[in-house]
Amino acid sequence: MSQEFDLVVLGGGMGGYVAAIRATQLGMKVALVEKDKLGGTCLHRGCIPSKALLRSAEVYATMKESDKFGVTAENVGFDFAKIQARKQGIIEQLHKGVQHLMNKGKIRVFNGLGRVMGPSIFSPQAGAVRIEQENGEQEIIVPKFLIIATGSRPRTLPGLTIDGEYVLTSDEALELTELPKSIIIVGGGVIGIEWASMLSDFGVEVTVVESASRILPTEDEEISKEMARLLKKRKVKVVTGAKVLAETLSKADGQVAIKAEAGGAEESFTADKLLVSVGRQANLDNLGLEATEIKVENGVIAVNEWFQTAESHIYAVGDVIGGLQLAHVAAHEGILAVEHIAGRSPYALDYTKVPKCTYSRPEIASVGLSEAEAKAQGYEVKTGKFSFKALGKALVFGENDGFVKLVVDAKTDDLLGVHMIGPHVTDMISEAGLARVLDATPWEIGHTIHPHPTLSEAFAEAALAVDGLAIHS
Repeated sequence: MSQEFDLVVLGGGMGGYVAAIRATQLGMKVALVEKDKLGGTCLHRGCIPSKALLRSAEVYATMKESDKFGVTAENVGFDFAKIQARKQGIIEQLHKGVQHLMNKGKIRVFNGLGRVMGPSIFSPQAGAVRIEQENGEQEIIVPKFLIIATGSRPRTLPGLTIDGEYVLTSDEALELTELPKSIIIVGGGVIGIEWASMLSDFGVEVTVVESASRILPTEDEEISKEMARLLKKRKVKVVTGAKVLAETLSKADGQVAIKAEAGGAEESFTADKLLVSVGRQANLDNLGLEATEIKVENGVIAVNEWFQTAESHIYAVGDVIGGLQLAHVAAHEGILAVEHIAGRSPYALDYTKVPKCTYSRPEIASVGLSEAEAKAQGYEVKTGKFSFKALGKALVFGENDGFVKLVVDAKTDDLLGVHMIGPHVTDMISEAGLARVLDATPWEIGHTIHPHPTLSEAFAEAALAVDGLAIHS
């Protein structure tokens, strides 16, 4: 006998469990199917564990320079086992929190692999879900609506087989029991740069090999240049415009070696480990989509602006639909999908108003268009920029590298984009996101009183700098 629900959510990651909670708030009877653990990649293999390791690396790096604060700390070191244990403790605490939220919302959680069924005796339309449990038992649940939120996994490169010992993705790297002495990171995007920053702070010799002409190619070019400069200052080797020759991969004597073409010549790289960090791919395998009318395009599920698939009662959100593969994006997509299901007439999500963050040292954050993107779209732009070196709180904090940059429409004064690199900018970018939502002008931002001394003053000064009115530069 099958069970019926108003909504079934396939996947218990950020997009899935947030959607389930919002649905119960709207009075729906909800079930959630998860084959692994509630919280998904973000909690168990992504955002949370990596940021826990990054924080430990940041503390270690600060302690090594404690003398500049007048604090003496001798024989500074770290215990990587304790660092990993702290990381795991944070994960477990948050995992219990998600379980509590499911119980609080009376959301029925099914553990097992969920597959979408086509029209059958259980339902005249596609969308029933067959759940295969570890013990081999099966159960079928039938929803009025279905949300697919199965997330993504690390993408690999042909020829670079992940063996968990020499060649890793971020999944395997998060479970290391000891740090290597050296590592090659293939990919200089957000994940690659976070790992480069973290490992270099821990004393690992790091080489980043990026195929694009610059690291962080989706960020404003000035941000990329500043991050590359600061990494090189920390002895991280950065090679851009490089094509990795996967066929040259070799493993011997406890090390891995590979070659890459860069600048018309081949260069060889050798290290203890190789980390493949070239993006993520949607989890679509074994979902049963072939039994439905759902379309898959360029490796992701095709949806409309309300996240409906070609089967109008089946929605998809998060990494599985591509776009900005960020946990906070998946959560908001899930909420909007549920509100559309409930007939609430939600707003369409404007992805240019989504903040993006890189938790390196220093941090990077941005929202909206880069200067190059704005010009490519035909805008006549003006910019404002303010360095943390001129900011009292940054000097007090002991981290004054970086700047805040605004990109503005010269004709209308509309704020097109905000780009930050510096201390705690991942916390500061929310003000810029609100400014974008409210369509604030640089004048309005600059004349909003920012407390002194704070790092947030850099945002106000950069806004004033758009029209040459910055006070401290």
